[in-house]
Amino acid sequence: MRRDLSFERAIQFAADLIRIPSLPGEEEGVAMRIVDELRALGFDEARTDRAGNVIGRIAGTGGAPAVMLSSHMDVVDVGDVAAWEYDPYGGAVADGFLHGRGAMDVKGPLAIQVYAAARFVDDRPEGDLLAVFSVHEEKGGWGMMKIMEGVPSLPGAVILSEATNCDLCTGHRGHAELGLEIYGVAAHASAPERGRNPNLVLPYVLLALRELSEAQPVDPILGRATLTPTVIECWPKSGNVIPDRIRITLDTRVLPGWSEEVALEQIRARLAERVPQVEGIRVEVTPGRAVFRGWTGWVDESSNFTPGFLVPDEHPVVQAAAEAVAAATGSVPAVRQWKFGTDGGHSCGTHGVPTIGYAPGLEALAHTNRERLDLAAARRVFDAYPQLIRGVQTALVAAKGIPIQGVHPAHPAPATRVRAAAGVAGG
Repeated sequence: MRRDLSFERAIQFAADLIRIPSLPGEEEGVAMRIVDELRALGFDEARTDRAGNVIGRIAGTGGAPAVMLSSHMDVVDVGDVAAWEYDPYGGAVADGFLHGRGAMDVKGPLAIQVYAAARFVDDRPEGDLLAVFSVHEEKGGWGMMKIMEGVPSLPGAVILSEATNCDLCTGHRGHAELGLEIYGVAAHASAPERGRNPNLVLPYVLLALRELSEAQPVDPILGRATLTPTVIECWPKSGNVIPDRIRITLDTRVLPGWSEEVALEQIRARLAERVPQVEGIRVEVTPGRAVFRGWTGWVDESSNFTPGFLVPDEHPVVQAAAEAVAAATGSVPAVRQWKFGTDGGHSCGTHGVPTIGYAPGLEALAHTNRERLDLAAARRVFDAYPQLIRGVQTALVAAKGIPIQGVHPAHPAPATRVRAAAGVAGG
């Protein structure tokens, strides 16, 4: 049966995906639609794993390392629907753009990856081509964490579809949320002397955090790490009650090599220096944890940490990707880093797999009610992807089986894993 592998068909598929809401943990409809598409396009494998990720595979002809294409299926909330120019779940094509939630973050680029991979069904790559579509990327990357933990052998390289505006992106800072809690003793506000008010030490805590924030390290490429108090909550919440607990959420943007254990000790040490001891009040700092609920019913408590990573410009995978894109488009792509985090923190930052990003889309439009995908840029990326995939795989073959680590030199070496010659992703 003749398959339509045109750009126009890929955009129709993207519009279909936009019309299916898929908040984190609610990706089932999109996952099933993608599995159906992979099967119709002739993928050798198309399934979901325990977490609800979609795993697709096109078998290669030889022993070359696998290349993994990766996009996420979940999107952020649309907010006030009335504030959108186009229906966020309409998948409208107008004025040279595909509009809607997920148009560029990342259901449009996801569709491009699917149809780029499908071109290899009848023209097999030397090594396996994996196409994985993750859940919960917008909530800490739990899906990709489980994909990378579940693969029997690591792929040789990962190509992400997060927005790059047709540049090549090679890294970003990591992200974690820590907790800081101040405990006191509750009492009626009419008799505050009967309680121990944690608000009394809150200013000292915030000043200590400010000092730590100003002392964060700087990477010449990725920029400064940050430590920022964001949400402050107290319990009980009644206005006439002295609270017995205050919780501060600490948003951290970290550099490769960051250790949660070391960070917690540094925060505790600064608090011990700056916060006065008050009888009945104590301050605790807690590691970042989150409970993830997959659409499959799996509930898992894991770290909320997404590592940072940076693949050097001179890395063979980066060089091969730049050459392939230049050959396909006639323009040498800029090589830079993302401002936001991606699933690459798990593939590269944790597991050492060289990870890059190539996609249409402007970062500034992500998570906004103006989200749209420029179709001219999308076509350019669509046309370049097959050459990009082959170029990256050729570079991996040239390494003669020696693993090409993608981690930043400051990052501890990951645990040894087998590099995939014909890897099959599992969950």
